[in-house]
Amino acid sequence: MTSALRSFRWPVARFLLVLMVVASAAAAQADISRFLGVYDGSATVTSADGKTHDRDMNVVISHTRNGFRVDWTSTTYRPDGTSKAKSYSVEFVPSDRGDVYAAAMKRNVFGHDVQLDPMKGEPYVWSRIDGDTLSVYSLFVAEDGGYEIQQFNRTLAVGGLNLDYKSVRNGEIQRTVSTFLKKQ
Repeated sequence: MTSALRSFRWPVARFLLVLMVVASAAAAQADISRFLGVYDGSATVTSADGKTHDRDMNVVISHTRNGFRVDWTSTTYRPDGTSKAKSYSVEFVPSDRGDVYAAAMKRNVFGHDVQLDPMKGEPYVWSRIDGDTLSVYSLFVAEDGGYEIQQFNRTLAVGGLNLDYKSVRNGEIQRTVSTFLKKQ
């Protein structure tokens, strides 16, 4: 093989490798693009003790430079007419596991996105896409070593998303929600 041909092959091989990496990242982004949008709805939340609470729910799923972000708000209405809103926002970046995404919730001293530390009482958060369902998981480790895991399944449906939420503490279901969120 001539040296001219050999020197031509390396740039082509590098170009093809870069193209494969970009195509792989684009494919991961393409999966989330089906979920992008603003969704609103209301639900009745059932607690472990059987009590129910009405809530309004909103979720916004958007692209970021390196992945996607899920912002959600849950507004609880009390019998006395007052309300309380809780809002959360988590950015996700691709992991080495295909349709599994790591939460990019803080930056380390080198400026890299890293997970929070559940041993410090912070939630460990990740997400995955499985078919038409985007799931977000949050794991909390309690002071006594117990745990709570929350799972939000947002499944594509005609006109919006079906939301199924479950909170489990030490093996016991604490709260569940099932509702439809209309795409705005």
